[in-house]
Amino acid sequence: MFETRGLDISALPEATTVERPRNPEHGDYASTLAMQLGKKAGVAPRELAAALAEELGRQPGVKSVEIAGPGFLNIRLDAAAAGVLARDIVVAGSAYGHSDTLTGERINLEFVSANPTGPVHIGGVRWAAVGDALSRLLRAAGATVGTEYYFNDAGSQIDRFAKSLYASAKGEPAPEDGYGGAYIAEIAEKVVKEAPEVTSQEEGTALETFRRVGVDLMFAEIKQSLDEFGVHFDTYFNEKDLHERGELQEALDRLREQGHIFEADGATWLRTTEFGDDKDRVLRKSDGDWTYFAADCAYYLDKRKRGFDRVVIMLGADHHGYIGRMKAMSACFGDDPAVNLEILIGQLVSLVRDGEPVRMSKRAGTVVTLEDFVDALGVDATRYALARYSSDSPINLDIERWTRRNNDNPVYYVQYVAARSANVARNAQEKGVRRGEAADFHPELLTHEKENDLLKALGEYPDVVARSAALREPHHVARYLEEVAGAYHRFYDKCPVSPKSGDDPITDVNVARLWLNDATRTVIANGLALLGVSAPERM
Repeated sequence: MFETRGLDISALPEATTVERPRNPEHGDYASTLAMQLGKKAGVAPRELAAALAEELGRQPGVKSVEIAGPGFLNIRLDAAAAGVLARDIVVAGSAYGHSDTLTGERINLEFVSANPTGPVHIGGVRWAAVGDALSRLLRAAGATVGTEYYFNDAGSQIDRFAKSLYASAKGEPAPEDGYGGAYIAEIAEKVVKEAPEVTSQEEGTALETFRRVGVDLMFAEIKQSLDEFGVHFDTYFNEKDLHERGELQEALDRLREQGHIFEADGATWLRTTEFGDDKDRVLRKSDGDWTYFAADCAYYLDKRKRGFDRVVIMLGADHHGYIGRMKAMSACFGDDPAVNLEILIGQLVSLVRDGEPVRMSKRAGTVVTLEDFVDALGVDATRYALARYSSDSPINLDIERWTRRNNDNPVYYVQYVAARSANVARNAQEKGVRRGEAADFHPELLTHEKENDLLKALGEYPDVVARSAALREPHHVARYLEEVAGAYHRFYDKCPVSPKSGDDPITDVNVARLWLNDATRTVIANGLALLGVSAPERM
């Protein structure tokens, strides 16, 4: 069109987008392309819009194109062009919504990471749900993703854990700085059962036994809890390996080569202030011991050496101060922190019963654990609820709301559509309504307003997935599914799939609606799968 009208083709972008108008009276799609290109192309936006409208109007499936305001294009499709989406969704199945927007990106996603000193606590539960959903989203957008759990089975926390187990086994209270809760007694009892010699060992030897066996038992329990929650990691990375393989020294040498290391007060420092950190960071103390930050540097370098071009780390609300130093560290290695490193901070979450926070775990004593969440809400409701809200916002989850079996419960509202659409398909089968071959589908018959609204909603799914992956925000998927659920319920009320009585003939309209019904279940099931939530066939 540009060439035939003598317009400057260099003004054309590589790609453009169209949007769904908020007001359905404005059409099926809207574009601002004419206003974006008018000045560059040397023509008034409304004049360019008229030319674009004329060209679009010739395209198959376009019913009409209207020009509004200074050059908005409002596009309407004919029923057949809109309705064919139902067939495309059913044929694509579980692949519908997948894209190649992140193809070529190798992303390392670290979440939940905690030392094995107790059950997964309330903060880790949120990241377990959100992190796992994010990994699924990134893969759906074409990225190669490696999920990772980082832990340390040495250090002061593990010392306190071992001392707490030792005290419990002796029937003594936990040390002042130790760990409490019934789980300590349970682990201590298991250690004694697996290594009965611990009861006769000297204190130092016994502590080492409790450390070694207790950590293994605790970590096995953590893995089992996560497995039952549907969360699996590609890699469990132990900080100790960085020390044993000499990777801290390697990281130090690399940073020295980059010119960012200096010595002061007998210690070795990284000059992170050159890249916006509020102060320089010690890597090796004057006594020769490495700092935790040195391990952070070595671990980041290890990930980059493994071929990940983007490192994404999900941390709790109390780690906000890590962002500046970690970004600066990335820059010190010669990387671009805006490209190679992302740090996501999750805010606090609490369980609420009768308007009051649930503060104590029956088992862990001082914290609410993954098991407490699952016991209170169930796996599906917990995962959906935690993924439904933006991670940078604190949330209170009302136990009563999230366990109701009615539409006030968002996960029930969405899962009910999965079950209802499956039931509609079963009833249709019993009454002789079958989809048959794709050639038997007549999309032009889907002309009802509620059919059109549902088709529009289903058509937005690929964009929702791609946008959620790009923004690292799974909650957009949950909110979208609730919109689809509403559109489906309205379709169900007005557009019966099966004949109302056995005497009524089966028509092509019934068949077309069955395709649309099944397309809805496909989208609901696909979206729930991204959140790690089941799509039941019966409820």
